Amino acid sequence: MGRVSGSGREGLFDALFGRGAVGAADLDWLQALLDAEAALARAAERAGLTGSGTGAAVTAAARAEQFDVAELGRQAALTGNPVPALVRALTAALPADARAAVHVGATSQDIIDTAVMLLAKRAIAAICADLATAADSAAELARAHADTVMAGRTLLQQAVPVTFGLVAAGWLTGIDESRRELSRVRATRLAIQYGGAAGTLASLRADRPAVAALFADELGLAEPTLPWHTDRLRIVQLAAALAGACAALGKVGRDVTLLAQTEVAELAEGTGDPRQGGSSAMPHKRNPVASVLILACARRAPGLLATLAAAAEQEHQRSAGAWHSEWETLSDLLRLTGSAASWSATLLTGLRVDADRMRANLDASGGLLMAEHVAAELTPALGRLSALDLVAAAAAGAAEHHTGLAEALLTDPDSAAALRAAGIGESELAAALDPARYLGATAEFIGRALAVHDADPGHT
Repeated sequence: MGRVSGSGREGLFDALFGRGAVGAADLDWLQALLDAEAALARAAERAGLTGSGTGAAVTAAARAEQFDVAELGRQAALTGNPVPALVRALTAALPADARAAVHVGATSQDIIDTAVMLLAKRAIAAICADLATAADSAAELARAHADTVMAGRTLLQQAVPVTFGLVAAGWLTGIDESRRELSRVRATRLAIQYGGAAGTLASLRADRPAVAALFADELGLAEPTLPWHTDRLRIVQLAAALAGACAALGKVGRDVTLLAQTEVAELAEGTGDPRQGGSSAMPHKRNPVASVLILACARRAPGLLATLAAAAEQEHQRSAGAWHSEWETLSDLLRLTGSAASWSATLLTGLRVDADRMRANLDASGGLLMAEHVAAELTPALGRLSALDLVAAAAAGAAEHHTGLAEALLTDPDSAAALRAAGIGESELAAALDPARYLGATAEFIGRALAVHDADPGHT
């Protein structure tokens, strides 16, 4: 279901941090609570606890737009959660012969926790759809640029050559793995909550496990081994999977912001709107807005995960405060992960790659990033440490005098002698300084990432 705010209007920041199809706003929450109550009513009828047609009657009345969200919120302040007021309002909306079907055997936590599972189930479906789009676009980039050589960078400095295809393959693997983990959580860890006041279902006089099984069946959620009122591992695992997706997407956003810097200019966000990326003060700016917003969403995820992990320590059979702290925290995490996924799908689909600029930046150091390769070529003649020391000295001289590594090696008597002793002439040195000849297992790694992606039935 699409996102809607409690008032039916979009908020000031919704297009930034609530982008996509994840629903975690007031009406989405309310509908999930009502869906839980309706499913429980249908389960109770199927179990023979209530009369024929009562489940359908509750289901027909359980429509969020028929209830006053603000009033339910005000009433929630009296009881610590909105369910008691919702139960009264839903019951009042029913004919007299159906009212006994509302909230059968349940406690407020049963309905709220089940609603959380429904919200997560719907949200993960939307998130995974956007992740699949982002992954497919990353795969296309990996294929198209498997041979596009660029400077690899470690500690923000040029290191050795890589290809942009390998960079994109790294993004692809992270996105695919996070999507698979979310799908696993959705399939195996989302379960109903149904335990009554203290997890015993004592108020039910019928076959208690049968009602729970029917409740789970009605919602398409798992039936847990037993109620999990103060066993919050499911929530922590859900939150961890969401935070993991944010981490994978944050990697993409961070790489793009760095490679889109004016002085680097190897990547640019594609947009059909000339206003996107603009500044209120600087007409020339084309800021990487999608990447920035992915990072803004992802930056908040670790704190939300930490809150939910801390809240997992809950006392006795019902928590005083920790459980309550989960509701908005998890809503925020669902919403922000959905927004990051949506922005990432847009970013990677329209990403512009400047291969010429990549090559120019690669060549700007005068071959210095090939120093490791040259040292490896000299190692058989000099030994590893002596070769490293000799090339390091030449590289330092090249940097100081703004010359190329080849010139520094050939003009220094010691290094020139070492090259001759190793049988390395100018043509061999030129080959050793060719970035395309020092890519290692890059092609194999890209192929492996693409093979795993293509074999996954979850990608689009």
